[in-house]
Amino acid sequence: MPLDIKTLCQYRIERAKEDLMAAENNHQAGFYKAAINRSYYAIFHGIRAVNILDNFDASKHSSVIAHFNQYHVHTGEFERDVYKLVDSAYRIREKCDYSDFFIASKEDSQTQLEHARVFLNSVEQYLTMKL
Repeated sequence: MPLDIKTLCQYRIERAKEDLMAAENNHQAGFYKAAINRSYYAIFHGIRAVNILDNFDASKHSSVIAHFNQYHVHTGEFERDVYKLVDSAYRIREKCDYSDFFIASKEDSQTQLEHARVFLNSVEQYLTMKL
């Protein structure tokens, strides 16, 4: 595996961990929409860390997620339940970011934070085997 791909993969997983920490901090401070946003981006950058091993990247979030689903979930490399976490995070993040009157609850934030932790744990286990 070329060093640049490995380095980029490691950078992306570190960025995902940073977003997870930001989500935790926002949640603790009561900024639930911000916590949900950062939880989603922790998941998103985790996906990008996996996808770069296929030499795949895209500018559209839906394309990044679709590639992950097709080449890593449907193939059995990740549990099918993982895709539900991704889809849930994507949908609620869109509501938080684009719906004017959406109110994010503490429970919503906590759920997405837990989803991000579970997802990143599975990504880190996967990357440990692949790198």
